[in-house]
Parts: sequence; C-alpha cells; structure tokens
Amino acid sequence: MPNQIRDDLYKIDTVSFPYIYEENVTIRLKAFDGLVRCNIYRPQTQDTVPVLVTYGPYGKDIHLSAFHPASFDQLNPKHKSAHTSFETPDPGYWTAAGYAVLRADEIGLGQSPGVMDTMSQSTSDAFADVIEWSAEQPWCNGKVALTGISYFGGSQWRVAARRPKGLVAISPTDGMADYYRDRCRHGGILTGFLSRWFTNSVLSNQYGLPGKLKRNWGPDTLEGDLSDEELAQNRCDQVADTAKHLYRDEVYYKSRDYNLEDIEVPILSFANLGSIMIHFRGNYEGFRLAGSKRKFIRFITGRHDLPFYDDDHVEIQKSFLDAFCKDDDRDGWTSGRKPPVDLVLRKGNVGYNNPEAEKTFRRRAEYEWPIARTQYTRFYLSPDARLVREAPSIHYDRVSYRALGNMEAPEAVSFSTAPLPNETEVTGYIVAHLNLSVTPHPGGTIPEDMDVFLTLRHVTSNGSEVHYTGITGEPVPLSKGWLRMSLRKVNKEHPRHQEWLPHRDYFSSDVLPVLPGEVYLVDIEVWATSVVAEKGDRFVFEIASGDTEGVGMFGHDTPERLVFPQFSLSIFFAVLSLLPVCVKSQANRDGI
Repeated sequence: MPNQIRDDLYKIDTVSFPYIYEENVTIRLKAFDGLVRCNIYRPQTQDTVPVLVTYGPYGKDIHLSAFHPASFDQLNPKHKSAHTSFETPDPGYWTAAGYAVLRADEIGLGQSPGVMDTMSQSTSDAFADVIEWSAEQPWCNGKVALTGISYFGGSQWRVAARRPKGLVAISPTDGMADYYRDRCRHGGILTGFLSRWFTNSVLSNQYGLPGKLKRNWGPDTLEGDLSDEELAQNRCDQVADTAKHLYRDEVYYKSRDYNLEDIEVPILSFANLGSIMIHFRGNYEGFRLAGSKRKFIRFITGRHDLPFYDDDHVEIQKSFLDAFCKDDDRDGWTSGRKPPVDLVLRKGNVGYNNPEAEKTFRRRAEYEWPIARTQYTRFYLSPDARLVREAPSIHYDRVSYRALGNMEAPEAVSFSTAPLPNETEVTGYIVAHLNLSVTPHPGGTIPEDMDVFLTLRHVTSNGSEVHYTGITGEPVPLSKGWLRMSLRKVNKEHPRHQEWLPHRDYFSSDVLPVLPGEVYLVDIEVWATSVVAEKGDRFVFEIASGDTEGVGMFGHDTPERLVFPQFSLSIFFAVLSLLPVCVKSQANRDGI
C-alpha cells in the first residue's frame, strides 16, 4: 500500500523570487476521496487577482530545461524563469502581468497520489475540483482561466464542458478535443505516438516512482517510493487500453466522451495548421461545435511548442484573458467588434521550421468557420493519374497498389491537378469519395480489412513540393486523412453530419464486411487546411497502404497494423472520386 499521506509538506517563499511561491499546496477533492498537490505563483500584491490553472501529467516541479532542453534553449527569453515548465504559462511573465498561476499535478502523477488514468473521467472530476477550489481562494478575484499547449490544451475542452464554478475563459493551443478521432484512432486506426508519449512523458513521472531526483526529473515522491507491484496497481496503461478497445461505444471511450456543445465560457482557440497528425482537428472542431456565445479561433504556424510564447501570440492571449478575467476589454472581445476567425494565409515556399520566414504570411479576419462563401469544388480521379474538374466519361477502369502491411515502405498511387491557371486559395474541409476494392494475392490469405492513408500535397510550378512546419519541426504536406475500411459506415442522420464532414460513430455495431472483389464507395475525412497556391502550382492527392512522408513520430506503426495479409487495393473510377476542395476568392466581407 502507498505510504501514509503527509500534510506537513507545504512551503512558502516570499523572498527568493519576484512572485510569492507556494509549493505543494494540498487540494482536497470533492468528487471522490483524494487530493491534488499544486504549486502556486502569485504577484507580490494585496489585491485579488485572476488565476491561470494548468492540470496535467508532466510534473509541476520539472523545469523545462530538464524536460525538453532544446525547447528551453529556443524559448522567448521573456518566458524563462526559475519555474518555467513544459507547455504551460510561465509564472515569471504572468505574475508580472497581474495573474496568479496554479500548476497542479494530475492524480497519480508527480506529487498527487492516486491511480494514474490520463484523460479519464476521474482525472477530469479532479480538474473541475481544482478550478472551483482556485476560484474560492482569498487571493483570487473569483475568476479562473485555462491556458496551455497540447495535453494542457486538450484537457480544457473536456473540463469546460463540466462548467465548474469560477471558470470564465479557456484558451487551448494545439490541443485535441476528441479523444477517439483526434488522438487515439484516426479513422479507426490506432496511432503509434501514444506508446512513445506514455512511456517517455507520463510513466517517467508516476507518483511513487523511484529515482526521479537522481534523473533530474523533479524531486522524489514526498511520501517515499512505491514498489513495482504498487506502481502497477496504481496506473492504467493508456497504450494497452487504446490497443484493446477499438470502438467508441466501449466503456473505455464512453467514459472519456463529452459534448462540446455544453461549453459556455468564452474560447480563444489557437489552431496550428501544421499539426496535421494529432492536434489541429481538435482546435477547429472544438471552436466550431462549442456552445459559447463568445468564441474565437486564431490559426497559427510553426513548431508545436514555441508559438505559444511568441510576443504576438502572448499579446493576443493576454488581451483576451484581460477582457474576461479583469473586465479590461481593449480589443472588442466582449462587444462583438472582434472578428471570430483570424486566418493565416500560407503563400509561397518559405521553407519549414523557420519562424522568422513564417512571419511573412499575411493574416485575414473572417466571420465564420467554415467560411460561408466557400465554393466546394469537385475534382475527379482519372486512370492516367490526373485530378480533373470534368467528370470522367470512363465507364469502368482502375489503378491498384500492393498493400503489404509494410510500414517502412508503403506503396501508393498519386493524382495531380494541371498547373493552376490562377492563384487559388484552398481553405476549409476536404472529403475524398473513393471507390475501393481489395484482391488477395495468389496463394495468399483472404483479406478481411484494409487501412487507407490519404495525403494532400502542394507542388510549386518548378516541381518542388512545399513543406510546412510540423509538430516537432519536421516537414509536412498540406493535410492527411485515414480510414479503416470496415468502419466506413456514415451516420447521415447525426446532427453533426455535413456533406463536407461525414459523421462516423465508430460503434462496434457499425463494423461492415470487407469482401474481395466488392467495390465499396467510402467517404474519407481529410483534415481541414488553408493555403494560397500561386499560378502554375499543382495539388497532388496520394492514396497509400501506410504512412508516407510527413508523419514524423506521429505515424500508425503499431502491432495492430501487422495483422493485414498481402493483397492489392484498387481504386475504381465509375463515379465521383473526390469532393470537395474549398476554392475561395480573396475578397472578404466588409473588406477586412
């Protein structure tokens, strides 16, 4: 059993830092018998202030220079302090701006005892309690806001839907909103990133794990180490759980689900166009579906972590937070003067992982997402590898590739538009309508399922592909899409279903057979994008048997992918094959 929980661990320091530092503050939970420990950083003032709360797995006491040295080295110096941590607001900067910062260790991690179960109902219950506790403190003005990147962004959507007392605003940056669709199973296909993330960033910080101090991974657990047996009893393995559970109607996923429409607080969502493998969808779909009357989205570019600390990003975030946390609205957030959509126009081949070059991209205000004046445009696949605007007259033809389950060298077929006759903006949602069939190899086993991987690429007039900045600085194409063939069923009666975004429930009852020789019409979601292609550029649409260039460490290289036998997949051209690409004029309502 865990060691006896101690209550004599609280420390306060009002001298060593430019802010009041309280360490290991204990929050007793109301949702269940348990506690959360947090560090609190407060301005040196007698006035009450709003508080920025983060709650997550990475360790409230682990300095960014130890957790991710390369990120710390490149960080905006204004956000470096004695307590800078990974993907969270820096206490040095935000206390100087008149905010308290409360950083809590998630249940079962860091210094918070209990069963570690990331992104679960229990940890969201605890998060809501932490928010309400924060709002009740005598140094708080009663207003709590949430901000942070990635995990600290994704958790905001979930807890905001619970409407905890005191929460007045959220500002998620590059954080998924849908646990199944955005993070765990793209089109029903298990993602491989979970294993690396869970092992390196979560297990390494479990409550009671020996040797943290020796590894420079924060202090050792205050109550002492736990045995291997106790550690195993006190954790749920997200890697094993997501591999075991395939469908959204299983209790595992149901316990993590919620309604985005239940969110009422103001939202400022920062959506990174380059995070095409895990986070981007959550930020634009969270914005679109949230029930908030005041909600805003700002599209950004660049590496996953650094933009959060850029001066432009911080100033916009501070303006938003001041409006709802301090009643200081200098930019029209509360009055309706602020356009809800701030779009970045990626034009030209400026390279990737180059923040200064990406600052040359223009911005444009919009009033809705997706943009109302979008012209959804059909492109058709042709047997000679073209993407054409005219419907092919071919009655029956096909192209095929071998699907060998080879994750290192997947086979693919590509289709290209002609050089564009004019500058063309593609902004919004994309759907691929494909006619697919599987054929077993001679002497091979009979295929029972098939994973389909889609990529949309941008090629310049000189034939070079334009690469954009991915999550960790890797080169990425415009967008990706995925689907497991047996989960092709679309629920057109669902209120969220749109022609430009087919709705899938991914229920166990939705599983359909995949029979050799049958031709199946499938609609595959390709994550939204935004780009301005210049005259003479081309778009290339790729269909592959596995992950192709541009996935970085976020591919689908899991044991689950190795079960597929050897067979070929064929793409037929009897009916419409691709819909839509959103082609827009440059003109904007009200001339903004």
